[in-house]
Amino acid sequence: MHLSENIRIAVYSIRTNLMRSLLTMLGIIIGVSSVIAIIAVGNGGRDYIISMIEDMGSNTVSIMVNTNASTSEYISRDDIQAIKQLNEVSYVSPTVFAIGSCSTERGDGIALGLAGTADMKQIMNVNILHGRFFTNEEYMAGSNVCVIPPMGAVALFGYENCVGQSIDFTLNGKTVTLKIIGVSDMSIEGGESIDYSSMMSSFGGEQAATGSAILMPATVLDPLMGSDGYYDTIYVMAADDSMLETVGNMVQNLLYARHGNHGSDAYVVTKMATYIDLLDSVIKILTTFIAGVSGISLVVGGIGVMNIMLVSVTERTREIGIRKALGAKTSTIMFQFLTESVILCLIGGMIGLFLGIAGASAVSAYMDIPIEVKFTTIAIAVGFSSAIGIFFGMYPAKRAADMLPIEALRRD
Repeated sequence: MHLSENIRIAVYSIRTNLMRSLLTMLGIIIGVSSVIAIIAVGNGGRDYIISMIEDMGSNTVSIMVNTNASTSEYISRDDIQAIKQLNEVSYVSPTVFAIGSCSTERGDGIALGLAGTADMKQIMNVNILHGRFFTNEEYMAGSNVCVIPPMGAVALFGYENCVGQSIDFTLNGKTVTLKIIGVSDMSIEGGESIDYSSMMSSFGGEQAATGSAILMPATVLDPLMGSDGYYDTIYVMAADDSMLETVGNMVQNLLYARHGNHGSDAYVVTKMATYIDLLDSVIKILTTFIAGVSGISLVVGGIGVMNIMLVSVTERTREIGIRKALGAKTSTIMFQFLTESVILCLIGGMIGLFLGIAGASAVSAYMDIPIEVKFTTIAIAVGFSSAIGIFFGMYPAKRAADMLPIEALRRD
């Protein structure tokens, strides 16, 4: 019997018992759709998060002070100026942040104070929409200036271009009046901006929705925090990606020389690329694990396929007897029922594939992250469905093929 004839008989059998076939496919559909959705969202989410880190500068290294270091080993403003003089270094800045409050004529709110040198603009990939970023001179002088994101501008003033307005920032009972000199975006892949409203709400609930992130010189935020200009972490952007390791070692040696603590482990150098590789590995492991757990339903679905194929063999015992009496080979009977099992699983797999992509798209729209459906993912879905059909259909098919014609014809 040709393959086309086997397929025709299989499709006819599935259509004849349509409801039973659909219920049998349900386990395959659920298993494939959940695995596809998880892999698509996991891959897309991984790329989304990694792109955010890369946009902060894949050619950036962080220098962190070890927790067991003494106060005198912390990185000073003079250290930062010395690092900036290195030819291999383009930009250098600490990134200090603190949660305080802010107020304008429209009302009060929660504020996330972010501070650094003027180089923070390049290191954090700040995109100026209105006005300008603060300069190195303003940083050195401790000028009371700031830059806020557009969502914060709208929340605090009712409109986006609020350059020239003032905002009171309060931290630890100390208040400073800052002049807004710019409205900026910290952009991510594709130019999409970070949602500061959601970020602030996570800190302060509904009240935070009227607040904002505030970017200011570190020389302004430090006194409010009770700091005298010493930092435990700085970020250094190399002039060239290929010089990352060299720059990291140069900065580390410079700090050891300036602080006279050679031989200690006071400073730890980490490339941003290291964070990317680590995050990529963690997300891959989590995605694979969750997809594997979801894939258990495929095994359950396969057991359902085996069960229904055994029922089908029992129902068609007389048909099998007649065909064997007329000269059908054992392999032909076996292949017929195996074909039906595979087609049943393939149809379920294709339905699951489309439902999985639809589900991933819904999650993508809700969470505002991209999805990534690779050809390999589709191939795995189709191939796994076929494998389930072959594996769980083998026993029923063999049972049908091993029937003796006389015993099969004797049954009602």
